[in-house]
Amino acid sequence: MKARMNVREFAPEGYKAMLGLEKYLATCGLPHATLGLVKLRASQINGCGFCVDMHSHDAKKAGESDERLFSVAAWREAPYYTDAERAALALAEEATRLSDRGETVPDDVWDEAARHYAPEELAALVIAIAAINAWNRISVTTRTVAGSLRNQTG
Repeated sequence: MKARMNVREFAPEGYKAMLGLEKYLATCGLPHATLGLVKLRASQINGCGFCVDMHSHDAKKAGESDERLFSVAAWREAPYYTDAERAALALAEEATRLSDRGETVPDDVWDEAARHYAPEELAALVIAIAAINAWNRISVTTRTVAGSLRNQTG
């Protein structure tokens, strides 16, 4: 597989703006493990090999367990996640699969997330979900190669 283009090279200001979102998310107060799981799950749904690779490696480096990484695609049937993480994963799935559902982001999914996260955290979670979906679309469209960033930086 070969990448079609490097968006960072041809749209540096746009790429910088996307990195600004990531900078915000790193300090927004949401648990880093939750952010990592949400990024990984949305990337799986979107078929983004680059982001699945990157976020699973990043999560592993940050101390995430193999069990949680291996089972995130089946989080409903796995015992490894907190109720708050489950609420975040459900919200991420609903917000990622907007066109696959009759009712987009049903109230029960939203209400469960709101039960576990303060309004500021919930807003940050919504931004995180939107950001990873944007990254996925950039990487899938340009065919960014899985592992290419890690192979550059070691």
